[in-house]
Amino acid sequence: MENNKENKKPDNGEKSQKPKKGKPGSQKPSKGLYFIYWIYFLIGFVLIYMFISNGGAGFFSTTPEIEYSTFRQMLKEDNVERVHVKSDRIQVSLKEPQQLLSAYNDTTHYENFVTYIPSFGDDELFAILDEREVTISAEPDSDNFWWYAMIFTLPLFIFLFIGYLFYRRLQSQGRGMFNIGKSPAKLQDKEKNRTTFDDVAGMEGAKTELTEIVEFLKNPKMFEEIGAKLPKGILLVGPPGTGKTLLARAVAGEADVPFFTITGSDFMEMFVGVGAKRVREMFKNAKEKSPSIIFIDEIDSIGRSRGAGVGGGHDEREQTLNQLLSELDGFEPSENVVVMAATNRPDILDKALLRPGRFDRQVTVDLPSKNSRVEILKIHARKKPMADDVDMDKVASGTPGFSGADLENLLNEASLFAGRAKRKKITMEDIDKARDRIMMGLEREGMQIDDEEKRMLAYHEAGHAIVAAVLPNSDPLHKVTIIPRGQAMGMTQQLPVKEKYIYNREYLLDRLAVIMGGRAAEQMIFKTSTSGAQNDLKQVSQLARKMVMDWGMSERFGHLSFGTNNEEVFLGREMTRQREFSDTTAREIDEEIKLISTEAYDRAIKTLKENREAFDKLADLLIEKEEVAGAVVESLIKGEYSENDKEKKDVPE
Repeated sequence: MENNKENKKPDNGEKSQKPKKGKPGSQKPSKGLYFIYWIYFLIGFVLIYMFISNGGAGFFSTTPEIEYSTFRQMLKEDNVERVHVKSDRIQVSLKEPQQLLSAYNDTTHYENFVTYIPSFGDDELFAILDEREVTISAEPDSDNFWWYAMIFTLPLFIFLFIGYLFYRRLQSQGRGMFNIGKSPAKLQDKEKNRTTFDDVAGMEGAKTELTEIVEFLKNPKMFEEIGAKLPKGILLVGPPGTGKTLLARAVAGEADVPFFTITGSDFMEMFVGVGAKRVREMFKNAKEKSPSIIFIDEIDSIGRSRGAGVGGGHDEREQTLNQLLSELDGFEPSENVVVMAATNRPDILDKALLRPGRFDRQVTVDLPSKNSRVEILKIHARKKPMADDVDMDKVASGTPGFSGADLENLLNEASLFAGRAKRKKITMEDIDKARDRIMMGLEREGMQIDDEEKRMLAYHEAGHAIVAAVLPNSDPLHKVTIIPRGQAMGMTQQLPVKEKYIYNREYLLDRLAVIMGGRAAEQMIFKTSTSGAQNDLKQVSQLARKMVMDWGMSERFGHLSFGTNNEEVFLGREMTRQREFSDTTAREIDEEIKLISTEAYDRAIKTLKENREAFDKLADLLIEKEEVAGAVVESLIKGEYSENDKEKKDVPE
């Protein structure tokens, strides 16, 4: 329930989906519907053919059928005027309409009807027809060639049609049968969204490092004449969202050369050897347009150590990596192709990838400092209307640990808040709300909390806040709230005055006491423990274990590190790694961790007892207002907060 920026990251994974434009029902049918339509068409075609080939007989025909004996009787009565013969079928036209009671049992008079010659034949029929002077017409038998051709070729047509649909689907996904080995690297348009170093704030060290790459691409002959060789591969290393891809685009924009982009996962395919072929194709295209830049994003997806894991490496991925290693070390400097790659996990890359001649230069792109955050905010605020009360220096001070992507998202969220309020400009209040949403989560509205739970929650957060405000080495208290946000029922927010890159033991001990303030308040006021301290206890355990095992901050063990690595990603390495200490030492480590956490709890209890009056007043304020500023907490501790001050604004501006 106690919160700090270093343990919270914004969730930028949600993206709104725009509804498709167009009138209802205007969408094109899917390929499956097209297939069904084709089946209906073929069935209809077959039925029409059957109808035509049979002269309209069958259930399509309206001409009645009679017995052959009835037809012979009509001949004897001389009532037959004309017959049309086709095979064993005879179509008869009468001189006078006649009732066909034997066939239809009705009183309708018919002029035409159909009958069939018996299978044993009738040798006297022609003589009788000639004798009665009946007009005879005949039609040759059909050989049913098209019928049999349709029966045998229809399955073939259906199979070919399904294959065509499958081929079209592969084409729409860019993985056609004839394109499956082609490089998916995209050539970026120089004129569209061109990026330069002016669009990249901060990262001055990285830009200086890459300036010589730009000069080499602009004037390669100058370097070749003095025998200079620039790195063939530049690896950009840094946390997510720090601007590695943006920096690579800026290099291409400054040098004004073709810029090929691809991600590591684009090389992978279900077919063996496709990844290696795509690597060859990519370098071939880059060489044809040299000088050029190839940028491989997330290279750790194909560049991780070979043979890692219990079951060995992935053959297709390793073959792709082998081809990439060969291409990196194979082309000559005169071809003027520079390969840039980005990753946030350089520790898992294959050693052969980082040797001289390949990715032999690493450029660290770290989280921006306060001054860099100010410059980044100014760049992202260029196209956003800002109110006069917006202080970028103040915003940068309140966003320690934010990356460039986080800052861009901060201003975007602020613009959304301003839009909901129907304001034309973004105010400082909008930015504060956006920061709270990113750091603490979205406020959960409509949540019903009874008075007893609200009182326990207020005292829990007041315990964090009082300890944070009193201890000398703790980060300054910014705000304490019992408004449920995200997964937390309440939060105590601290913002450091400046970035910390090294943490001393005194700071960490005070940090542990602040985290334990919530549990100490529960025990002190209610003589019980609640589930609300779950995250607090987890943070205490992790931090205390690092102090003992990694940082040598234990009095019992002194200046020793036990070589733990909680970021191991390969199951095989984790299983085969031997523990570097005995079971007795492991038990002593657990005892030392417990001792540190107990001392932090005792310090929190002592601090709350010494400031009991401010502690109770802060809990009452939280119950009443739900959110209290850090300055108000400090005035409570100093005894400078009076009842008349309740009318003032107690939340931070």
